[in-house]
Amino acid sequence: MTRIAIIGGGKIGEALIAGLRDGGWPPQDLVVVETGEARAAELKDRYSIMTSDLAIAAEGAQVIVVAVKPNDVPGVIDKVDEAISDSVHEAVVVSLAAGVPTEAIESRLSAGSPVVRVMPNTAMLVGEGTSAICKGRFARGEHIDLVRKMMGSVGATVEVTESQMDAVTALSGSGPAYFFLLAEAMIEAGVEQGIPRKTAETLVLGTAKGAGAMLAAGGDGPTALRAAVTSPGGTTAAALRAFESGGLRATVYGAVSACKERSAALADEVREQMIDELSADQT
Repeated sequence: MTRIAIIGGGKIGEALIAGLRDGGWPPQDLVVVETGEARAAELKDRYSIMTSDLAIAAEGAQVIVVAVKPNDVPGVIDKVDEAISDSVHEAVVVSLAAGVPTEAIESRLSAGSPVVRVMPNTAMLVGEGTSAICKGRFARGEHIDLVRKMMGSVGATVEVTESQMDAVTALSGSGPAYFFLLAEAMIEAGVEQGIPRKTAETLVLGTAKGAGAMLAAGGDGPTALRAAVTSPGGTTAAALRAFESGGLRATVYGAVSACKERSAALADEVREQMIDELSADQT
């Protein structure tokens, strides 16, 4: 099996570890880098995996997963480069950090280092994530296959281009929050109509789970499924007319567009910061 070093033992890092272990990945081929001693010990005991410092973990790994906050990426990548620059085997660097372009990571690694960027979402915490994967300039097909296998342990994967990543962020990266907001609004509406809050929560969450399962089952798409439960002149039709008259579609389009624009702006800021810092270090 391929040895994987996961740098960052937070929720996302742990979700990946849990998915890999549940999928049968041997514990001896997983190592986590976590600066918090108590947290590192917790992960070691819970998943029977190794813990190590970054230099040792990265030096012996074929896949190095960077699962830290965007602001911490530059320092982590610099340490990764130090660890793998003289290695006899190739290591692919996989970034799960939101908004950090492959170009910015490549700029801080030795020339020709393969980089793969992944945009997961929080549903990977329950093994139902959706991860978009794109390759950097030097990543090859086998790297993408390996990363898709790895991320497949926590949900579905799709391959996209780097230019599509901001739109991906607007759809799947931030997407769970949209559904959470709708569920929140539906629960509040139920309470307003006289249903006890706990009952309203049960009704809405169960409905969300069932609707999601129907969508995921394949076959009929959302348009056909919606039409199937909408009788002419019926109760559902009345609700949908209210959604349309309230501008639901336009609001969704605007929200996705705003999210994409913000993602692009943040990516530009991160790219410039990382490249400028590197230039300053070299002078």
